[in-house]
Amino acid sequence: MTGAVDASVSVSGVMNFRDVGGLPAGAARTRSGVLFRSGGLARLDDGGRAAFERLGIRRIVDLREDDELAFEPSRTAGLDVETVRVPLFLGSAASFFTDDISLQGMYRQLVDTAPERIVEVVRGVLGAQPVLVHCTVGKDRTGVTVALMLAAVGVDRHAVVADYARTEALLPPERNRRVVAHLRALHPEARHLEDLVTRAPASVLRALLDDLDERFGSVAGYLRAHGITDEELVALRGVLVDDESATSPSQL
Repeated sequence: MTGAVDASVSVSGVMNFRDVGGLPAGAARTRSGVLFRSGGLARLDDGGRAAFERLGIRRIVDLREDDELAFEPSRTAGLDVETVRVPLFLGSAASFFTDDISLQGMYRQLVDTAPERIVEVVRGVLGAQPVLVHCTVGKDRTGVTVALMLAAVGVDRHAVVADYARTEALLPPERNRRVVAHLRALHPEARHLEDLVTRAPASVLRALLDDLDERFGSVAGYLRAHGITDEELVALRGVLVDDESATSPSQL
């Protein structure tokens, strides 16, 4: 397993990049240098490419749709890294602004309409590490899928929520102003636009996780209901959590 790295490591040219290592999981902690998360890689520069190589990232799980990829292709050519694409939005991301859906509504729609794809993301993480999961901003699709994986393997709920909410402080203010202004011109009546573009409130993720607990018994139960096996859950914990003790499926 890869050795520990600084969880605050940055990759130049990539917004919202971070290691999810060091989070409490009962008496254990998540491993550093195994699972990374970020926004898109379209502005990855030479320094960022060198950082990728130092981190030893072997696989990228890209959650973006075809139109996003065409508009901002990743600058990963020449890197010794495999890219697995698992588009998570069933339809155009622009529809969220047109339909004026809330952030909470978007997350509920994501877990209800794309559960098999979320399972694909989990299997993508299981398939090779170190691994980077990313979308365009690293806030919603990435935030939800990483949170589900962490919660499913027993990472403390407050730490899962805090890792998600950390994104809001990592989005550059100038980026927020530019994107909000552009989208506001296109969708002047959208009430939820700024939430969708700039915010990652702890209360929204907490509500999503509570809803999955209520409907499926646990986040692990949600993944099981859509095809993840007990063996895969144990393997995921082994990948993500630095815990030498045996973990039975009943604990997940």
